[in-house]
Amino acid sequence: MLPTLRDLRQEFRPMFHLAIPVVLAEMGWMTMGMVDALMVGDLGPEAIGAVGVGTSLFMGVCIFAMGLMLGLDTLVSHAFGAGRIDECHRWLTHGVVLALVLSGPIVGVMLWISSALDAWGLTPEVLVLTRPYLDTLTWSVVPLLLYSAFRRYLQGMGVVRPVMAALIIANVVNVFANWVLIFGRWGFPELGVEGAAWATVFSRVVMAGILLATILYRDRRAWHAPRVEWAWFKRLLALGLPASGQVTLEVGVFAAATALAGRLPAASLAAHQIALNYAAMTFMVPLGVAAAGAVRVGHAVGRRDPDGASRAGWTALLFGVAFMLMAALVFFSIPRQLLLPFTDDAGVLDVGVTLLFVAAVFQLFDGLQGVATGALRGLGDTRTPMLWNLAAHWFVGLPLGYWLAFSRGIGVLGLWWGLSIGLMICGIALLIVWTRRIHALRRIMPVLHGPSSLFREAP
Repeated sequence: MLPTLRDLRQEFRPMFHLAIPVVLAEMGWMTMGMVDALMVGDLGPEAIGAVGVGTSLFMGVCIFAMGLMLGLDTLVSHAFGAGRIDECHRWLTHGVVLALVLSGPIVGVMLWISSALDAWGLTPEVLVLTRPYLDTLTWSVVPLLLYSAFRRYLQGMGVVRPVMAALIIANVVNVFANWVLIFGRWGFPELGVEGAAWATVFSRVVMAGILLATILYRDRRAWHAPRVEWAWFKRLLALGLPASGQVTLEVGVFAAATALAGRLPAASLAAHQIALNYAAMTFMVPLGVAAAGAVRVGHAVGRRDPDGASRAGWTALLFGVAFMLMAALVFFSIPRQLLLPFTDDAGVLDVGVTLLFVAAVFQLFDGLQGVATGALRGLGDTRTPMLWNLAAHWFVGLPLGYWLAFSRGIGVLGLWWGLSIGLMICGIALLIVWTRRIHALRRIMPVLHGPSSLFREAP
């Protein structure tokens, strides 16, 4: 039976207090990419397109490694809910080691992609700007992965204000560094698009540094160096690999769409990137709510409280859907005004307005799939969202978008309609899965033994 609004009320305040800093952190994360696109806008549509392609390709690879850390959401929150702080420390140690081990292969993949950019079919004007941007961005791999491990640890224990502060400070650094390096202020060379990449590198170092300092300060008295054991890595990977697969598939499909848009005229690519920035920005709210929902559901599971897990998940879904409905209304109402800060190019504006209309259509479903994924992660189910993302985005959405864009000649608008259909399928499916999983939890929770976790005891 679904909880009533009266049942959910007791969850509103704790969910709100946890979600707001996380949402602001997610929006701060997205703002960095939007600022890069905004500040290179004076260099022309090719520069906007290069930043978009470079960022999409970089995140399409790094998101896999960052996704592996999502297992910490479940493991740390369950341990914290059960009052086992020493176990939280052990999960952080294994997350940091995993981040360092992954950094080398990720850097290698990024350098290979950069060397093979000629095969992507980008226009020459975009290609010549994308390669140096991507090469420079590769320097941020290590701090980015460390930041991801630090954040998941803190977030799993409900410590979210430092995460928010780190993103706010990093954004200030990014804006200032962009202003200096893109345009050559204060005696620095005028680096253009490459300067935007260096600004991002510096910002990610700041993010990781702030969270590391927070952890060292908070745990300075209670920390004992935990052992690193393969059995713990196996548990982290058992949850992290499907979660990583899910986010890789989701981000990857938009990266693939951006690469395909790179074959279209520069105005279409620029409009695609600007509209995608707005759609990604609004998605940061349900993504932050999803992270808060994963923690609140995980804490409830840790203390063996199925009713609390249900309230947390449904409250997160309610918050996420309510915001996305408001975002859809804004996209419908003032699309041209949203585009004008980026460009006054008539061709880009015309295409961008139509893309924001499509974005308005899929907002609700994007919010549903994002928050349901987080709620399921709190239960320890990371595999189902991965499978539905594979089916909806890669078997339906992207092929349909490609066919509409290139076979039917609709162009970038066709790409967006295909992606929209994929999001609709994924959102509805994961909502149904969440409903079934929470009913199952109510049945099995009374017979679970040991620590309050849906998984076996840590070794």
